[in-house]
Amino acid sequence: MRHIFIVNPTAGQARAQRELAQRIRAQVPGGEVVYTNGPGHARQLAREAGAAGEPARLYACGGDGTLNEVVNGAAGVPTLAVTNVPLGTGNDFLRIFGPRAREGFSDLAALSRGPQADFDLMDCNGLLGIGVVCAGVDARIAADVHRYKALPLVSGTGAYILSLLVNVLFKGICIPMRTEMGGQVHDGETAILCICNGRYYGGGFMPVGEAMPDDGVLDVLLVPEVSRTTFFRFVGPYSRGRYREHPDLIRDFHGQSVTFSAPAPITAVVDGEVMRDTRFTVRLSEKKVAFFYPDYLDYSPKTAR
Repeated sequence: MRHIFIVNPTAGQARAQRELAQRIRAQVPGGEVVYTNGPGHARQLAREAGAAGEPARLYACGGDGTLNEVVNGAAGVPTLAVTNVPLGTGNDFLRIFGPRAREGFSDLAALSRGPQADFDLMDCNGLLGIGVVCAGVDARIAADVHRYKALPLVSGTGAYILSLLVNVLFKGICIPMRTEMGGQVHDGETAILCICNGRYYGGGFMPVGEAMPDDGVLDVLLVPEVSRTTFFRFVGPYSRGRYREHPDLIRDFHGQSVTFSAPAPITAVVDGEVMRDTRFTVRLSEKKVAFFYPDYLDYSPKTAR
């Protein structure tokens, strides 16, 4: 079994990168380390590992974007399994494993020998995602987060909150959009559209607390037109998975595909990766990915707390 660490050299601080290299040597003897050289390279490295035909565990060392690239390269390849070693602050997908997730996924010895599970993937216009797809003001907020992460003393959650305030207060909440979810159709102003395979996005927002990455279901929340006052009133409960308490504001759908379109290009964000088009279809992919994790962690909602 090969253990291949695909490291994003721009994720985290230089000290974290040095410590990671030391931990790999100490905890996973024989582990191979490769560094990405730009966008798309992690996906290419994962594909090359699959083409070699040998069983391999791929460690995406970075944030959600690095994980997304490795997943896209490894999806559907039976000899490969994937995990995420957290660097920096943007590791929303790992939050499904509970408050000890960062500690656990930094324990490379336990990670290297941990169990694995086949996780569903979402196909968004050809790009695969493992966590969350969003396409309302939440997507525009996520697309702008990078502008604020560079500010001194601003955490990942803090950058998300700053982006939220700027977008909601100064850029407007809603856009006209047609959304088709099974037999449900919403055609009109839309504030939030969130499609969950995982449970977390936006630096810790958890819109659907019961979402599971291996249940064959996409959990979708749609918020039609709301005022700024109403938005700020319900965003707290929304971020804590209390959508069922607000049926007057939040529509929910649980199925296998969602289509949304608009006259002007829509911003959609897939695990932090930004896409723009006038029409999107998000569906469960026929491909899955084997995801491995420390045996003392679990991703079920009742235990990952």
